[in-house]
Parts: sequence; C-alpha cells; structure tokens
Amino acid sequence: MTKHYLISHENWDKVLNRAISKYLLYAPVIRENHQDYVLVEQEQDISHIIYNTAKPASPLKTFFLPVKENVVREPEGIPRIILGIPPCDLAGLEMLDTFYLEEPYVDPYYQDRRENTLLIGTDCFTAQEHCHCTTYGVSPAVEKYADIRLASHEGNMYLTVLTEKGEEFVRKYMAGDAKETDESRMAPVREKSGQLKKELEERNSQLPGYERTGVLIRKSGEDIWEKYSADCVSCGACSSICPTCTCFLLIDRPEFEKIRSLDTCQHPAFERVAAGEDPLHSKAARFRNRYLCKYVWRPEKYNTLACTGCGRCIEACIGRINKNELFVELNT
Repeated sequence: MTKHYLISHENWDKVLNRAISKYLLYAPVIRENHQDYVLVEQEQDISHIIYNTAKPASPLKTFFLPVKENVVREPEGIPRIILGIPPCDLAGLEMLDTFYLEEPYVDPYYQDRRENTLLIGTDCFTAQEHCHCTTYGVSPAVEKYADIRLASHEGNMYLTVLTEKGEEFVRKYMAGDAKETDESRMAPVREKSGQLKKELEERNSQLPGYERTGVLIRKSGEDIWEKYSADCVSCGACSSICPTCTCFLLIDRPEFEKIRSLDTCQHPAFERVAAGEDPLHSKAARFRNRYLCKYVWRPEKYNTLACTGCGRCIEACIGRINKNELFVELNT
C-alpha cells in the first residue's frame, strides 16, 4: 500500500483548510523560540505550520496518554490529525502499542485515540543538539507507524501513503489537487534525510548502540550511578517527556471516578510497599532503574525499543544530566 503523491504547498494548505472542518488538527509551530504542537483551528493559522524541522517539545504520547484522565467513562471517538510527527516519536508508538493494545489487556481509551487519529509523519532535515536516533537504529526518514509520510521541498509537498487510513484521506480531501507519481520523484527529499542520517552517525560515533548500552548497564558498578545521580532532583521530567515511558497510578475518587495519573520511577516512594519497604529508596537506585527499564527489561519483555534517541530527557533535565555522556563513559 505504498503510493506517492506530489502537491503544491499552496494546494496542500487548501487540503488542510478543508480537513479542519471535520478533524481536530494538531501541527508544530514555533512560538517564543521553541517548537511544539498547537491546535490549528483557522485558515490563517495553517501558514504557520513548519515542516521537516526537529522536533516538537512535546512527545507524541501526550496525545494518547493524558497526564490525568477519568477511566470510568465512555471513549470519546473524536477524529483528529496529528501532523509533523518526527520519526523518533513514531518509533516510540511501537512500545506504546505493545503495552496498551496487547491482548487480553487492551486499553479502550488508548485504542479509541489510536483508531481515531490520522498520523502524518515528516522526515527530519535538521537535528537538534541531543538528537541521536540513528544510534538506536531509527532513521530520520519516516519508515513506519505513520499513515502518511510528508516532506516539504521547494514549494512542493511530497507524500507517501503508507496505510489504508492515509489512502482514504487522500481520496477524500486531495482529489484533483495531488498528482500520483513514482518513487524516483521522491529523490530530492530522500537525499536530504539521507544526508542528516550520515551527520548524526558521525556526530554520535562515540555513543554505544542500543544492545551494547544494555550490556554496559547490566555490568556497571554503583559508582557511576552515584556520580551522575548526584545532580538529580527526582522531578521526573525525564520520564514525563519521554516518548515511551508509560508508568501510571490509579486513584479512586468520590462519585465512582477512577483517575489514571502518569507516574515515574524517579519519584521517591515509587516502589514503596507495605511496612515501608522500598527497593528504590536511594536516588542512585531510582536513577539506574530507569535505564535498566529502557535498555534491558523492556526490550527483553516486549522486543521493542524503549528509547528512540530523541534526546528530550537531556533537554528537560533540571540537573543538566546528559545520559549520553554517561553511556560514553561506561563504554570507555
């Protein structure tokens, strides 16, 4: 189901204008020197959407896992489009889908949002300082988990339809505006993402790969975790901003409300049980636990990536802890 289309940027904006009457459209814009998703509700806002620029501050998971929600209610079934998703966030969906859609414990709220969301991913033509997706086998070009792959180049939009849902959108909203083409016409945008891949590989050449990192963490002693956790304030920003972290609490409230609230292993007392026992009572133990989860336990259990190299945890850290520096030190 791979089809390629070419459409002018002007006509693409018209497509989006037609779509916002039926969908909630979220797309990245730059405000106050940072990029993030906003709800695009009016025609004049469409021109502010940016393309192929890494990366929105918020991870894709925020659209599927709200910080808090009442899980004793009917799913909403609201159709929406999320546009401009970077490949690192799309790769994170594999972990989330495995966790929340695996039988027999399917989460109806996550499932509802997934089924009612059209995902339009965009290749990255630029990288931020801490991007390291290629180290973990994630390409700057969209390869899977999107319904449509999109790139902007010299006044044209290059689309590759990857799913039936994406094809239905093209038929419904792009008929007459887009011209079907072949893979050879995609060469200009493929070249740009290919160049970025080489740049990222060179930039992060000292960083160990995903499997190697897991081995290093298993074999590591306590000293390095004490060293790097010394600046940690246990705020949980790294987990909150991570595209794949999924821990949550369930809290019962009056009127038969049950609130699911995102949680993190970085908070003190996260694993405290009866009689006050807590295997993660020390900050260094909590700090290491997160990396054991991401590079050892989750890949073993689910056979998926639990870190996609987006670098958001480094950028969000109040203590300015750089996990990549930690892994390079482990590898020396």
